[in-house]
Amino acid sequence: MENNPSSFDTFELNISTNIKRFLNEIAKWSFFLSIIGFIGIGLMVVVGLLFGTIMSTMGDSPAYQLGYTAGMGVFYVVIALIYFFPVYYLYKFSRKMKRALHANNNDDFESAFSNLKSHYKFIGIFAIIIFSLYLIMFLLAIVGASLF
Repeated sequence: MENNPSSFDTFELNISTNIKRFLNEIAKWSFFLSIIGFIGIGLMVVVGLLFGTIMSTMGDSPAYQLGYTAGMGVFYVVIALIYFFPVYYLYKFSRKMKRALHANNNDDFESAFSNLKSHYKFIGIFAIIIFSLYLIMFLLAIVGASLF
């Protein structure tokens, strides 16, 4: 039996000057967005850690304040931790893509797209989780409203 390679097996991708220009611009914007993301993460962590101090001037009882502020502080830090990973993947994509285009390095080029894939995969899974939680809350609200 003869084993003929498919057209996809022999396909060679050519990256034109325009494509390199587009990828370089994408790398610059993704770097900018990742830096903004890191700043946002830093602010979320600071707010999470200082939430108790900020909220100590509000509220009724000290026990309520302690539980609420600790919970909200932990929530902010956890959200910042979750948000760190897609921002980090985006940052790694931008750095690797710039280096790959500058040095014509295929390993960095492949690694850059691997990081971009990881970024989008993380965002996609996170979106599915958030939409699922919204659906569950919506269904619970309907069930709760029907009981009254």
